[in-house]
Amino acid sequence: MQTKDNMDHKKKEVIRLERESVIPILKPKLIMTLANLIELSTDRAEFLKFCKRVEYTIRAWYLLQFEDLMQLYSLFDPVHGAQKLQQQSLSSDEIDVLEQNFLTYLFQVMEKSNFKIATDEEIDVALAGQYLLNLPITVDESKIDKTLLKRYFSEHPQDNLPDFADKYIIFRRGIGIDRTTDLFIMEKVDMLIARLWAYLLRVTRLDKLFSRRSRRRQKNEPKKDDEINPEADSDDLYVERIRLENMELSVRKLLSKTTIQEPTFDRIIVVYRRASTKPKEERGIYVKHFKNIPMADLEIVLPEKKNPGLTPMDWVKFLISAVVGLVAVFSSLEMPKADLWVIFAILSTVVGYCAKTYFTFEANMAAYQNLITQSMYDKQLDSGRGTLLHLCDDVIQQEVKEVIISFFILMEQGKATMEDLDLRCEELIKEEFGESCNFDVDDAVEKLEKLKIVSRDSIGRYYCVGLKRANEVIGVTTEELVLKARQGTLSA
Repeated sequence: MQTKDNMDHKKKEVIRLERESVIPILKPKLIMTLANLIELSTDRAEFLKFCKRVEYTIRAWYLLQFEDLMQLYSLFDPVHGAQKLQQQSLSSDEIDVLEQNFLTYLFQVMEKSNFKIATDEEIDVALAGQYLLNLPITVDESKIDKTLLKRYFSEHPQDNLPDFADKYIIFRRGIGIDRTTDLFIMEKVDMLIARLWAYLLRVTRLDKLFSRRSRRRQKNEPKKDDEINPEADSDDLYVERIRLENMELSVRKLLSKTTIQEPTFDRIIVVYRRASTKPKEERGIYVKHFKNIPMADLEIVLPEKKNPGLTPMDWVKFLISAVVGLVAVFSSLEMPKADLWVIFAILSTVVGYCAKTYFTFEANMAAYQNLITQSMYDKQLDSGRGTLLHLCDDVIQQEVKEVIISFFILMEQGKATMEDLDLRCEELIKEEFGESCNFDVDDAVEKLEKLKIVSRDSIGRYYCVGLKRANEVIGVTTEELVLKARQGTLSA
């Protein structure tokens, strides 16, 4: 994930995003679309039977693993887990082993669901801009446990872990776009005053006081590439950020509605544990699931947030404004002919800027409270057990779709190498559904081989058995027998 600035007639901020492995197509739509591409009605019926048997079989593969995951989580559920642990009469070391087993299962399910751990670079890019949240939000680290995840990553090391990985983990999956249209009058006025303030600092040369701080901040900001290499980036996605900060403001635009745009993380899952208090050891593990979170507002999903307040920079601006105002007023009074209008203008500017800083903070606080409420009711999908059930179903749906697409390509287009199969699957998804994804061909072929419905020839190309033979190899599933028995009972 990177940001890119293009200079056309106006500045554009574009974020480059890598394609993800998740297949963004509903399974029923996928099956019916592919079935309709098959000419013979008998083959179409066999294909629909094949799709059902693939899903039933894959569900059976994961059943035991998912049951273990849910049973382990019942011991670490923040609501009822403590009571169940007490009933088990387990030692502290035994509980440590169980919680590490739970995290191992959880991270495996996350990987199978195509969730990725957000890296420092991705978070820096996401937070490099502002969208609806304009307050500095930080985590109260004293309220978060620092041993659970630290122990897990010491036993299961991974690359590109974020700096906060010992306290909490943010998983992300999928990309979307959020647009908001409003007057944004207060925000526009704030921008105009901020630009006026910057102009006054340049005129009085006080901006040099902040130059050192600005240089430090620029070092921490993500790099912005001036050129886009279309060949290297042809498979990536580009999403433009449209922000007030980059707009030219006029009186007409000030009083008219404006649309701003921000890329979103389609799904976010946050995992953490609260810090233990002295009389009671905390064992609950929180797993929270969010949807459609704007990248620049990623802070709203952070756990145990501190109440925002005026930043040290705001207080510095207050002090500098007061000093500048007093110096300007005394200098004007010492002149032979003191101009009261000049003194009034200086005092008005200083008082106005201080008032602007305070009222902007109050407006941002109100917006923050609204965003937090919205994240609780609209953005939060589920938590705890509900999130895990959703993840388990996600794994099955993705696995089934990978098998169906890859088998369909081999059935319709014949033998293919791993690379050709990967390309053909991606082309099918693009042509038939208008969607792009980085198809996980390795995982798909592994499942096809496990089902014993594909083989390799002498030069390494993959080929599949016929549809009827594939259904025979997979065999009649338990679900089919249950459905048949139920239909027999109904007919009787």
